Amino acid sequence: MSDTQLTVTLSGGGIDDARAIVRALEEVFGAPDGLPGDEQATVRTATFDSPDAPRASTAARAGSLSEPVSVTVQGSPQAVEAASETLSHAFTTRNEGAASGDQERERQLLLVP
Repeated sequence: MSDTQLTVTLSGGGIDDARAIVRALEEVFGAPDGLPGDEQATVRTATFDSPDAPRASTAARAGSLSEPVSVTVQGSPQAVEAASETLSHAFTTRNEGAASGDQERERQLLLVP
């Protein structure tokens, strides 16, 4: 089984919002390359090395965010679907669009308080 990457890009919200979103994804994908740490950043990213078949999420609702956060998840179709499902269970989420390539998929979500 080969590993793939899931890249998560976050804009909007504060550092605590970004960390809450990344932590919600850790249950499914394991630890990211690091938690968002720059409080002044306007865009934050986290990269997960994920197996081809991510674990199923059993996450409960993570709570509310301080303000809306735009999230883009990019990676294998399975990883993007698992990330989207996990975030939808953990937060109030609106689907803002998707794009598919030969071997990668991208989905844009808006997480709202």
